[in-house]
Amino acid sequence: MARLPRLYAPQIPQLVLAEFARPLAAVSDPTPQAELDQLLAWLQQDARGHKVALHGWLLLNDRIILLATPPDAQSLSKLIQALGRRMAAQMRRGRVFAGRYRSALVEPGHWMLPALIWLESLPVQMHYVDKPENWPWSSAAGHAGVDTRSDALVTDHIDYWQDGNTPFARQARYRERMAHGLSATQNRRIEQALFGQWALGEPAFLARIEARASRRVAPTPRGRPRKAAG
Repeated sequence: MARLPRLYAPQIPQLVLAEFARPLAAVSDPTPQAELDQLLAWLQQDARGHKVALHGWLLLNDRIILLATPPDAQSLSKLIQALGRRMAAQMRRGRVFAGRYRSALVEPGHWMLPALIWLESLPVQMHYVDKPENWPWSSAAGHAGVDTRSDALVTDHIDYWQDGNTPFARQARYRERMAHGLSATQNRRIEQALFGQWALGEPAFLARIEARASRRVAPTPRGRPRKAAG
């Protein structure tokens, strides 16, 4: 089956997943600190170099996940390729990534904060930490106001800014959102869009961006087309 072209629409954020061909360290050591620290430094450098606005990010032993708005159709690919070249040259031999990265367009105003909570909560789902903000290699601590050391890496999306009138209010509200978590339906919608490489949004959003997107934004309905009414 032919693989789909990259899905892109101008000024629309994307949720991106790039999985490593081999973990950075043994499964028994999910936190290879030196490697993740180095990967974080490269991510900051290359995101700035390719002018990709990162709204959220997560580095794990076996994957990179980003929520970002690229300036053009090629910038995210160039960012992931740059990280792969650095890793191949300095961390490992052979193939870096398990395959093409996956991505989904994300509807602002409706799905940005759920997508952000989804990616920042993965270390908790994987039982690495008890709270998202306790994982040192993600944007969660900054959004929660716990640790601001990586704030320079993040360009907060307007959906986050509108969640409170002050930084303290935004951070407190975001901590509440993370503690509450997502519904099973929200998790399923995010994962279906990401792994299917479609747009994550409501019908009105999908219809609005269809003409601007690089390809169709949702899978075609199953079954035979309906007959026109006679």
